[in-house]
Amino acid sequence: MTVEQRPLRADARRNREALVAAAREVFGAKGVDAPLDEIARRAEVAIGTLYNRFPTRADLVEAAFLPTLEEAQAVLEEALACEDPWDGFVLFLERSVLMQVSDRGFTEVCSRTFDPASGLEKAKQANGSRMHRIITRAQEAGALRKDFRGTDLPIVFAAATATPDWRRALGIVLDGLRAR
Repeated sequence: MTVEQRPLRADARRNREALVAAAREVFGAKGVDAPLDEIARRAEVAIGTLYNRFPTRADLVEAAFLPTLEEAQAVLEEALACEDPWDGFVLFLERSVLMQVSDRGFTEVCSRTFDPASGLEKAKQANGSRMHRIITRAQEAGALRKDFRGTDLPIVFAAATATPDWRRALGIVLDGLRAR
C-alpha cells in the first residue's frame, strides 16, 4: 500500500475536509486565484498543512470543484432526459447560470483549461459532450437556432451573469436563441 492509498488518520482527514470546505468558500467568493494563506487560516491549519495535503493550487482547486462539476453533470443528465428538447436546453442554461452567479470559483473553473490528465479537465470534457448533445437535440427539434454553437455558450453565460437580474437577462437571451 502506497502512502496515497493508506487511509488518513482522523486528524489528517479533518484537516483535509476543513481545507476543502474553506477552499470552496474562499474560491467561491474570490475566485481560484485567491490567497492560499487565507484558506489555511479559515481552515484553522498552518500553511504547511495545506501544502502537505495539496502540493499545488491545482490539486486544491480540483478537490474543491470536482464535486461541483459532478453536480453540473447531474443537471446535464436531467436536461437530456427532458422529453421536450427546448425545455432541456432552457433547464440546462437556467441551472448553469444559477451555479455561476452563486460561485465565482465555479465560473472560473468552467472558463479555464487544466492539465488534460486532471479530474477537472476530464469532467469538463465529459460535460462538454453532454452540452453538445443538448444543443443538437434542441436544433434537430427545430427549437434552437441552427447557427448556435457550443462555442457561443460563454457569450450566453457572460450576458446572463452580468446583471443581478440574471433570470430576466437569460430570458432575453433565450428569446434570441429560439428558432422562429
